[in-house]
Amino acid sequence: MGNVDVATGQAWAALGGAADEAERVRYRGAGGWQGPLPVGELARACVGVCGLAAAQLGAVRAGGTLRDAEPVVVDEGAVATAFVSERHLRVDGRAPVSFAPLSGFWRAADGWVRTHANYPHHEAALVRALGVPGTPEAVRGALAARGAVEAQELVYAEGGLAVAVTAGYGEPQPLVETVRGPGRGRVLGPAALPAAGVRVLDLTRVIAGPVATRTLGVLGADVLRIDPPRPAESGDAYADTGFGKRSALLDLARADGRAVLEGLLGEADVVVTGYRPGALERFGLGGAELLARWPGLVVAELCAWGWHGPWAARRGFDSLVQAGYGIAAACGEDGRPGVLPAQALDHGTGYLMAAGVLKALAEGGGRLLRFSLAGTASWLVRDVPRGEGGAAGHTAEPWLRETSSGYGVLRYAASPFGEWGRGPSRWGTDTAEWLRR
Repeated sequence: MGNVDVATGQAWAALGGAADEAERVRYRGAGGWQGPLPVGELARACVGVCGLAAAQLGAVRAGGTLRDAEPVVVDEGAVATAFVSERHLRVDGRAPVSFAPLSGFWRAADGWVRTHANYPHHEAALVRALGVPGTPEAVRGALAARGAVEAQELVYAEGGLAVAVTAGYGEPQPLVETVRGPGRGRVLGPAALPAAGVRVLDLTRVIAGPVATRTLGVLGADVLRIDPPRPAESGDAYADTGFGKRSALLDLARADGRAVLEGLLGEADVVVTGYRPGALERFGLGGAELLARWPGLVVAELCAWGWHGPWAARRGFDSLVQAGYGIAAACGEDGRPGVLPAQALDHGTGYLMAAGVLKALAEGGGRLLRFSLAGTASWLVRDVPRGEGGAAGHTAEPWLRETSSGYGVLRYAASPFGEWGRGPSRWGTDTAEWLRR
């Protein structure tokens, strides 16, 4: 592949790009992390293809092609800082709490279990399933008395989140699945930023999907995030991922909420979703349904465990996919499971989703793209080569910024693609309408 970074070429090919086009991406500086898996190589490749897709869209809007664009230069220090943005966040000087007391690894009778109880309803489901008080000591005792898979299924049946730590890697998953629609989107003319004027409806939560949409926001898109009134998003999570977008609440169980959403969809260029398969279909918002109604849309869907197989409809987060896919075992020491040095499945998938959206816009829209955390995990453990780059040694300070926001003064990690210009509003406090073009 000549001067193509191997992982960058792999990701670009998965998005439908020509192999030699990835030669236009150059990396500089130091970044990456130490560990048994090539996380640094994955991280820079995900950001690299996002930059390449942005360059392609910008060139097309100017009347040219990707070959007319300047080479894409990615700073590895910016990548390494952005991939742990939640760790760098400070809200009025306070460090957020990343994981709640009942989230983590627990010994089971025959192995280990990973739980996720950051949201109150997931915590309630966990302790209800185990039949114990909501204290770490009680949960520890209840899980130690059960087999790991038994505990996993018990908690899942109650609506909670627990995954048995597995030793072997999970089944292979595609990095992206693409379905071309029958229509074409709005013609986009020249603009100062690649995604300027593009309307992105953001139906995502937590990290991966919001990273994708905040990236589209920094590249010029009008991003409007829509959530149901309940459950509420974590303020700390939104303070990190709410850059480059506005946030409004709509109750889709109500006719007036559905009517507003229909109006937004009718004027959208892109829809990005981050719910498990089947969750949005009950509202008629599945990717295939959206593309059938609006053939020129670009729809990017995200799930945890992949779009096929017995776990497709299960809820999941980065930490749980690491546990269930064999990554936690690979990162463990002395018999205890470990974690990747960043929530790289979340952040990596987010940049890949943004790249897919940008590339689809450059090619005229009318596209359904499907991503999963398990697909990124499969790529990491099977195909990303070690040693192409990502050498450790970066410092985060050049990439940290400070701004006012709806949550107070934020210290935050800059985007590898520029500045957002302002901090996020508070979650759910904006009006559910598009900005004027």
